[in-house]
Amino acid sequence: MASPVMPRPFDAVLVVAFGGPERIEDIRPFLANVLRGRRVPGERVEEVAKHYELFDGRSPLTEITRRQAEGLRVRLKDAGIDLPVYVGMRNWHPLLSDTLAVMARDGVRRAIGVICAAHRSYSSCTQYRQNVNDARGEAVGAGLRDVQVTYVSDWHTHDGFVGANARHIVSALRTLSPDLREVARIVFTAHSIPESMTGAARYRDQLLESARLVAARAGSSDWALVFQSRSGRPEDPWLGPDVTGYLRAERAAGLEAAVLCPIGFVCDHIEVLYDLDHEAAEVCEQIGLPMVRALAVNDDPAFLETLRDAAIDTWRRYERGTPLTIAPSSPPERIEGPAPSSSRRSTESPPSSPGNPG
Repeated sequence: MASPVMPRPFDAVLVVAFGGPERIEDIRPFLANVLRGRRVPGERVEEVAKHYELFDGRSPLTEITRRQAEGLRVRLKDAGIDLPVYVGMRNWHPLLSDTLAVMARDGVRRAIGVICAAHRSYSSCTQYRQNVNDARGEAVGAGLRDVQVTYVSDWHTHDGFVGANARHIVSALRTLSPDLREVARIVFTAHSIPESMTGAARYRDQLLESARLVAARAGSSDWALVFQSRSGRPEDPWLGPDVTGYLRAERAAGLEAAVLCPIGFVCDHIEVLYDLDHEAAEVCEQIGLPMVRALAVNDDPAFLETLRDAAIDTWRRYERGTPLTIAPSSPPERIEGPAPSSSRRSTESPPSSPGNPG
């Protein structure tokens, strides 16, 4: 007697990312979405808007995320798991609310969730899960069937993620003169978060884990972890040191060269381009510090294999049974308003200072 065919545990993948404007006129509505529920001075909004205007209002994030999603789809298919891969953004098109509605109409019932952040904290993980749940609720409220989302496990120490970052560091080092290569320090950067934020200690620990492995793979024992893109009130403690302050202090202490590696980011979006290629580069020029910047992992094949392996692990974990939905004993903290929906995305005007959005 033939064995019964087991149902597929999942019928799609959902890749979730921050989102970013794609033209000048998108900038302020995008920032309004980023800042929902927060009171921010108008001058701070305009300051951040100018960061985007330096790049003609177009963040590379959406294009790179789509390439990552397509690379994941192809690699899953090659591994015998043929699933559609959808992209949903927290703050701009394609918005999560729109993507979840499309998935529901396409008949998707159970999806593997991949959040485009390697290191876990409230702002890099929990917040995104809340936004996905909001979008699911909006779809159900519109009369569509729910799409359950089960997230992949941590992948910040995966060999592909480590290898891609290490290769990009080595490539950047090769652009320095031979004498500077020997003395250059690897300076890993990640988005700062408040020290009081849930998961801040785990976030730092995971970043340090990744940094140790990447530095060792790149053949260096001289490295440091710093932070960038701090926002909020100056009196509130955030993870540090800040990258520009660190570079100034270390140059004064004798640092001869640096290679910046944005290990806390999975693509070269505006925060990387502005904070490192513009702001940090300007500081390095002022203090006479030779500096090069390694590319983020972007759509490096090794990184796409990381995402593939994470998705396959989740698939295999539930091959013999679908995941159960477990309600938390109490709702998780929320430090923002609900995610923007398609019904209100163009009607918001920028609130009065953003945290530096991605």
